[in-house]
Amino acid sequence: MNSSKPAAVDFSFAGFAERGGRTGEHRDGWGVAIHTAGACQLMTDHLASVDSPLALAFRRQPVKARSVVAHIRKATQGRVALENSHPFTRRLWGQTWSFAHNGNLVGFDPPAAHAHPDYTPRGDTDSERAFCHLLSVLAQRFDQAPPRQELYAALATLAADIARHGTFNFILSNGDLLFAHCSTDLHYVVREYPFSVARLIDCDLSIDFSKHNHLDDRIAVIATAPLTSNETWIRLQAGELALFVGGEQVGAAPVRCRSRELAIC
Repeated sequence: MNSSKPAAVDFSFAGFAERGGRTGEHRDGWGVAIHTAGACQLMTDHLASVDSPLALAFRRQPVKARSVVAHIRKATQGRVALENSHPFTRRLWGQTWSFAHNGNLVGFDPPAAHAHPDYTPRGDTDSERAFCHLLSVLAQRFDQAPPRQELYAALATLAADIARHGTFNFILSNGDLLFAHCSTDLHYVVREYPFSVARLIDCDLSIDFSKHNHLDDRIAVIATAPLTSNETWIRLQAGELALFVGGEQVGAAPVRCRSRELAIC
């Protein structure tokens, strides 16, 4: 999720979490990275999200943030263990970046020349290797955070290179920018005025967003498959790298900052 203002993600998370063992087969762990002003809180668990007390607690006491990255895992490489649960987080250019991957990278073994001591995998997944490789290359290429258009171009090239090894759907965020790369399946919806009622696919829950949001709220929700049955979800194209800022998909050019009130998604 990426929003123009701090937003509660409990509605979308309620449906998403059902896919972690009840309506879907992703039972090998879950996690969420919550980006707030100047900080990132990470919660991960090796349990399925439908069985996790931590997931239940998160649903009951939701926080508000401008960007949230959540993941439910179906293990293809690596043990079912806490250190292999997504999202993964690392610091780069004084910012905390979070990363979640859906897919399988075969034979992906980044060259040692690109290794960076700050970006050594702690687990044994292809996903974390890809994340560490991305940050290693970016850290070597840019001493400080580059202009957004340069970062976008670098990520697009790196993502295309890694995707040659298999399926590489991923979300990458620093709390302000949220990059979404589609290899096979990735969809998004933008919730904005005029807000309407949304109904989850995976559980009997609906919400009237017009009762919770202001006229200038804008919230983008990105997921492997649509979470609701009555909203217009847009499917990204294979190989597409989308960038979301302030709750909308944008190009690589700068956009103006928005106010920081509250919203619900």
